[in-house]
Amino acid sequence: MKCLSLKQPYAYLLASGKKTIEIRKWNTKYRGEFLIHASKTMNDEACYVLNIERHLLVKGEIIGKGFLYDVKTYDTCEDFKRDWDKHFSIEKSNSSPSSLSSSKFKRYGFLVKDTILFSNSIPFIGKLGMFEVEL
Repeated sequence: MKCLSLKQPYAYLLASGKKTIEIRKWNTKYRGEFLIHASKTMNDEACYVLNIERHLLVKGEIIGKGFLYDVKTYDTCEDFKRDWDKHFSIEKSNSSPSSLSSSKFKRYGFLVKDTILFSNSIPFIGKLGMFEVEL
């Protein structure tokens, strides 16, 4: 099965269904069910901005699954900001205004539904991109 690794707190937000768009700088043609892996890396600023207690978050484990049904392309910062309540990316707060309003701004939003947060997570070493996992 395919798997995608995310930093915390984004992995938790996605697996719990609070986050429905995962932002990436790369696109994918993959559509279907995938596992959600919480990487060993924590985004402390995101925890602070989103008021999430970092010590409660699991790291280095597969914590859930979801269904990637489409990809939305963000060509402008305005479109990206408009969907903030679906992706919760703090990129806008730590990027210079010129980089976000640049004509070179491009992000991909993986549209996710039917997520499940596992009651028992599975220790696993993540990888970059969409990777295969055999459980």
